[in-house]
Amino acid sequence: MDEMIKNYLLPLIKLYDSHKDEEYAEWSKNYLRNQFEFLGIRAPIRRKLTSQFIKDNGLPDKDCLQAVIYFLWDMPEREFQKGALDLLAKSKKTLGPEDIPWLSNLIVKKSWWDTVDELAPHSIGSIFLAHPEIISSYADKWIEDENIWLQRTAIIYQLFYKDKTDVERLYRYILRRADSNEFFVQKAIGWALRQYAKTNPDAVMSFVSTHSLKPLSRREALKHF
Repeated sequence: MDEMIKNYLLPLIKLYDSHKDEEYAEWSKNYLRNQFEFLGIRAPIRRKLTSQFIKDNGLPDKDCLQAVIYFLWDMPEREFQKGALDLLAKSKKTLGPEDIPWLSNLIVKKSWWDTVDELAPHSIGSIFLAHPEIISSYADKWIEDENIWLQRTAIIYQLFYKDKTDVERLYRYILRRADSNEFFVQKAIGWALRQYAKTNPDAVMSFVSTHSLKPLSRREALKHF
């Protein structure tokens, strides 16, 4: 299986390697606080390269999707994790409840906002929207977990739900972590409220006015009021 996956991905690896930019790689590394190595490929270029790869090689079959994504996740340069997310986005319609366990592993491995903020509202959020019966088995546990990226995922997976937002659950998760001193959790709370305010501004204003939130969360929530 590993050799098959490697052979499938080899054209993508070669495409990425042929577009390296050392100067932009250094800038990217500094931008993400020296968390990861980079090839130095700008996002629009990376997406075009990935699209070309998909056109030439097709998307991975569902039975090897996890292995393909994990292979890319284990690559040292950050562009490969972002490329994995590009492939996931194109494969979103094939994802179901059975994929949540391995997708949640991606949340806690090589974690930073640039991958979590793609996985949470898109891959995981779309599965939860189609299968709300499984949310309590996962997100209710994530908001209680010590890992801040799982907490952030629980708070922001509904970002694009609009009028389908489970408001009671959103507010419950926010209040559970409202006193967090973690920047990325505070920011997630504000972001989730700001996004839901596009659907129901009065409800968000009322919630913010009647609950104690960290200044950053409050400021982010009310940014567009």
